[in-house]
Parts: sequence; structure tokens; C-alpha cells
Amino acid sequence: MSSREQYAPAAAFGAEVQKEGEKWTLVLVRELRHAPAKVWKALTDPKELHEWAPFDSDRSLGTVGTATLSTDWAPHGTETTVKRADAPNMLEYNWGDFDLRWKLEALGSGTRLTLWINIDRRYIAMGAAGWHICLDVMDRLLADQPVGRIAGPEAMKFAGWQRLHAEYAKQFGLEPPRW
Repeated sequence: MSSREQYAPAAAFGAEVQKEGEKWTLVLVRELRHAPAKVWKALTDPKELHEWAPFDSDRSLGTVGTATLSTDWAPHGTETTVKRADAPNMLEYNWGDFDLRWKLEALGSGTRLTLWINIDRRYIAMGAAGWHICLDVMDRLLADQPVGRIAGPEAMKFAGWQRLHAEYAKQFGLEPPRW
């Protein structure tokens, strides 16, 4: 049995929603056993992004400037602006209508990783489930136990995604999805 076949996401955890009127921001926190420099590389290097993130990048996200992010399920790329790249501490960029901010804090020999991303409130539990899986996949990649990218429409078919979606909806006080 492959690592991918053995992978099952843990219960929903490490997430909250910050609300400012109609603007909702998903905040995900993970404690990783990898050094900030290693996590930074996974967040910025196109080869590593390809293994875990829901998008590919045409260049490193480790410097301020313009990049193009693309997905397997969209017909064209999205122009992205990296607004802040303070290695290995803070990374900020947009992906279409989403603003993403990643904060890396040394935690012993590991990293506390925090992601803030604005998501339409109708899709925030869905986003939490998707990013939960992406962060799991990144953690396994960094531990040299890759399972391969699980993102977008493929993630929604993956075992555990529907459960995560329902758990996050309940956690955020939203109506659970009807399958």
C-alpha cells in the first residue's frame, strides 16, 4: 500500500475564522517539526509548491514581484503579486481574489506556521478542508514521506475531505454540507 493510499486526514483542528462584516478570513495554524528555512522553501520554491500546493508558480515566491499561479483545473494562470517576502518569517501574496499571509515562527527545532486567507463565507469550511489536506501533504513532503498533491476538485473526491468539510462547518457555526 502506498503512502497516498495510507494517508487519511486527522480531525479538523487548528483553524478559526476572523469576521469583519462580510469579510471572512480563515486562519490555520500548524506546528511542524521542520525548521523555518525548510518550510520557507516549501512555500516559495516552484518545484516544492508543485508537490503540495493547490497551484503551480512560474517563479519563486521568495521575492517581491509578479508571478503567475496556475492550476490543473483552470484554463489559464492568475497573475499574482508577492507583496512581502521576508525569509524565513513572513510571506504575503494574492491568488486571484484571495489574499494569503504566511507567518513562520521558530518553535524549538520546528516551526509554527500560520496561514491567513480571505475566503467567501459560503466556501470557508470547504477552504479549511482543502488547506488542511494541503498542509498535511506539505508536512509529509518535508518529512521525506511524499504522498503527492491532493488539491482542488481531486481533494473533494479524496477520502476524508467530506468529513473535514462537515467538521469545519460545525466548528465555524455554519450549516453542515448536505451530501
